[in-house]
Amino acid sequence: MSELTISSAQIIERFLSMELVRVTERAAVSAARLRGHGNEKAADQAAVDAMRRELNRLPIDGEIVIGEGERDEAPMLFIGEKVGLGTGPKVHIAVDPLEGTTLCAKDMPGSIAVMAMAGAGQLLYAPDVYMDKIAVGPGYAQGVIDLDASPADNINALAKAKGVKPHEISTLIMDRPRHAALIEAVRKTGASIRLITDGDVAGVIFCTEPEKTGIDLYLGIGGAPEGVLAAAALRCVGGQMQGRLILDTEEKRVRAHGMGVLDPNKKYDMSEMASGDVIVSATGVTDGGMLSGVKFGKDVIETETIVYRSITGTVRRIYGEHREFGKFKLD
Repeated sequence: MSELTISSAQIIERFLSMELVRVTERAAVSAARLRGHGNEKAADQAAVDAMRRELNRLPIDGEIVIGEGERDEAPMLFIGEKVGLGTGPKVHIAVDPLEGTTLCAKDMPGSIAVMAMAGAGQLLYAPDVYMDKIAVGPGYAQGVIDLDASPADNINALAKAKGVKPHEISTLIMDRPRHAALIEAVRKTGASIRLITDGDVAGVIFCTEPEKTGIDLYLGIGGAPEGVLAAAALRCVGGQMQGRLILDTEEKRVRAHGMGVLDPNKKYDMSEMASGDVIVSATGVTDGGMLSGVKFGKDVIETETIVYRSITGTVRRIYGEHREFGKFKLD
């Protein structure tokens, strides 16, 4: 192992894991100040500003590979943007400063601030298109699920592996018209369905702790960038995930090819979406099934963050109390 590789690993292990917590905490608090105000853009911008500010304080040579969009669409945290102090390890970063903007704007459960960091080239450079996804949590033999199998086959296989009947399997699906046939197929198996309105990243992450969230299986179509973030978290705990980009127009295929996607029909497994030493940090904005939202007290702001690291398989829950004279300083 080279001296550079050792140095990078040590920095990530001893320093960056906790620094990423600070990044998502600041984004979550900034967005939470606008909870329930009905302004999705303002809440998202507040989270973006805070996250970018904190990332630029880190001793990294970072590049955004999953972000707010192309440079001409997003003034900050755009794909390809350089962040950090320009020193330290070269890393690629995936961010969703405010996952569930509608949830935050309406003060509904499940909004989070989330990001992932890995070595250069270890996160899929995914275009901003849809992705068909399937995911389960840890504890199952490899291949228990398959994106190309029917919902019934996947549910029956998972039930057999878990040692239960199909009606005891709980699935999570986004409540979208495009999923009408999928929902009907799952219903026919007897499995239960939890429908969510938003929160594609958190939806997959629910599979990491089925004993707490009650979710065994994630199915359906959502954003490809969110899929990469979710795969990074799931890989840290040994789950399984597969995804396929939905490139249904020539413009999308050309754009994806320009980002290195040579096979438009490729079925990606989890390790192809996120490899190497990956760290994921997510902080609750609004209360949800996985994380508590930001709580504003008279002199203290409380946050809850979950941090995953793939190389060690660790999952840490961090409850923060932020004082500084009752103000959460963002500058």
